[in-house]
Amino acid sequence: MPRVAGVDIPNDKATVYALRYIYGVGPKSAEVICEKTGIDPKTPSKELNEEQLSKIAGILEEDFIIEGQLRRQVQQNVARLRDIACYRGLRHRRGLPVRGQRTKTNARTRKGPRKTVAGKKSVKEMR
Repeated sequence: MPRVAGVDIPNDKATVYALRYIYGVGPKSAEVICEKTGIDPKTPSKELNEEQLSKIAGILEEDFIIEGQLRRQVQQNVARLRDIACYRGLRHRRGLPVRGQRTKTNARTRKGPRKTVAGKKSVKEMR
């Protein structure tokens, strides 16, 4: 497995798809990287030589924020929103959806598993 920017990219996938395994590199960025380095996007990543891998690493280092640095930047952005106590920051703090989704139903990913609350007793049971 070739190693680029501290990440093992898969051997058998085309370079344009293998580069997406790096955090911060998406479809468009992967195409741009292949274009700048002059590598055919369909070339399997196991066929890349050391020179090509170093070119890719150089372009990633110069032009893109990736991996740890990007994760840190995202965490700082969320922390800033929490600190200034804006609406989005409060939603992050409470673990609720941030972008306006409904929460009466759905939102299970953010809210976690259901916490069942005992219901009111019906009129029939009170007699």
